[in-house]
Amino acid sequence: MSETLHPRADELDGLTTLEFLEVMHAEDANAVAAMRPRLASIATAVEAIAERLRSGGRLHYFGVGSSGLIAKLDAAECPATFGVEGDLVQAHSADDPQEDDPDLGRDAAREGGVGPRDVAVGLSASGRSAYVVGALEHARANGALTVAITSHPGSPAAALADMAIEVVSGPEVIAGSTRLKAGTVQKLVLNMLSTAVFTRLGRTHRGRMVGVIASNEKLRARAARIVADLSGVSLEEARRRLDDTGGDVRAALDGANRR
Repeated sequence: MSETLHPRADELDGLTTLEFLEVMHAEDANAVAAMRPRLASIATAVEAIAERLRSGGRLHYFGVGSSGLIAKLDAAECPATFGVEGDLVQAHSADDPQEDDPDLGRDAAREGGVGPRDVAVGLSASGRSAYVVGALEHARANGALTVAITSHPGSPAAALADMAIEVVSGPEVIAGSTRLKAGTVQKLVLNMLSTAVFTRLGRTHRGRMVGVIASNEKLRARAARIVADLSGVSLEEARRRLDDTGGDVRAALDGANRR
């Protein structure tokens, strides 16, 4: 479906800039709406992933091109946002020319040490990326939980996955440019997966980033506000507690009763 022409393809060149953007905006809204019927599938995946991580497993993403970049973005944000170890969420990616090589995917999963306690999430708009399929094959053979995120039902990647999240985002405004709606959906699904998983694992509290790593002034100020808000102390006292705990928000909160 990613190669299917948009219904208004032949008139796009004649649209004003504003009209063109209105078409894109409407399609983005359609893609987001297409996720709603898949929320139950996403929830099931969240619970299963959380269980694996609770047992000491790791979360691995595999993608090519835009999908790989989206995976890297989500993985990179997890340590700073949730205070998790740097290798708990890993992104493995390849460039577009390598998409057709399943051995590269298998090698990436093997080198990443994907094992029976882990989760392998394959991202592919078409669900046909040989790199992703190879990675899922290796992960599944080694007992990992496998999840496919695609825009095409019944794809090879989905067939290899224990769980498939198939969001049909529809034809792109520029045919084949899956960095658009399909990429938006992939980013939103990963937002949900990682955020809900780490919320289930207690890495957030009442909508606050209690696992935040206060590595710069902005984050130190955020950490102090979180401690002050949740414990009912002044900002000055919150800063003192953070100094005493080396900037660990949860440790600072443990020294006071959470309201």
